[in-house]
Amino acid sequence: MISPLAYVHQNAIIGNNTIVEPFAYIQEDVVIGDNCHIHAHASILDGARIGNNCAIHSAAVISGTPQDLKFKGEKTTATIGNGTTIRESATINRGTAAKGDTKIGENTLIMAYVHIGHDCVVGNNCILVNRVSLAGEVEVQDFAILGGHVAVHQFSKIGTHSMISGGTLVNKDVPPYVKCAHTPIAFVGLNTIGLRRRAFTSEQISQIQNIAKILFQSSMNYNAACDKVLEEVPQSQFRDEIVEFIKNSKRGILKPYQPKSNNDDLD
Repeated sequence: MISPLAYVHQNAIIGNNTIVEPFAYIQEDVVIGDNCHIHAHASILDGARIGNNCAIHSAAVISGTPQDLKFKGEKTTATIGNGTTIRESATINRGTAAKGDTKIGENTLIMAYVHIGHDCVVGNNCILVNRVSLAGEVEVQDFAILGGHVAVHQFSKIGTHSMISGGTLVNKDVPPYVKCAHTPIAFVGLNTIGLRRRAFTSEQISQIQNIAKILFQSSMNYNAACDKVLEEVPQSQFRDEIVEFIKNSKRGILKPYQPKSNNDDLD
């Protein structure tokens, strides 16, 4: 159902059973899938490619012009996967010539006032809590959770199943499965609760813990620690995934575990 009070360009493609509420604004080069809900005052701009079963809430802006001085008006897109919810006043910019597309995966929750910059890639089943800000070309892998007011530097990479505490400034890469917080950003443990909720076995979690102890609590540099992990930890998907992530990091990895002294402030 499309409200007569909404603006929908005649060339926009709207799927079956999709609701477009009054005062929504949908431009020409837009594709919206089936069973979506476009709430009042949402703006869906040229280049938006929205999957099935998505909800775009009031005042959200999808596929806005990139905030990048290198952008010259090239034709690019912003792709939203099936089952994703974008809450009030969130903004998602479309891509630039760098990648051509800003991509949000499936079943991801983008909460109110989140900003996702040009050419970002956000995976499946992620949660970006209120006012998270991703600068351009950030990668957030599947099942990552970013707490409220997290700000992420451009080109940073956030690993799968990781969790970032609210208010953290992310200027380094965050490996898979970890929790991080503080300024400067630092490792504070594993996301064990999240892993259990996602049906990781005790044996799998124990192996990831053994890897994390070598990497983040051994006082070794990351290159040496990765080599020790490869020598001492049996081969598995988790071992190879974590080591590959660290070895391929371009921005550098967050700070290792640093216990606080008695004179330091409590968290």
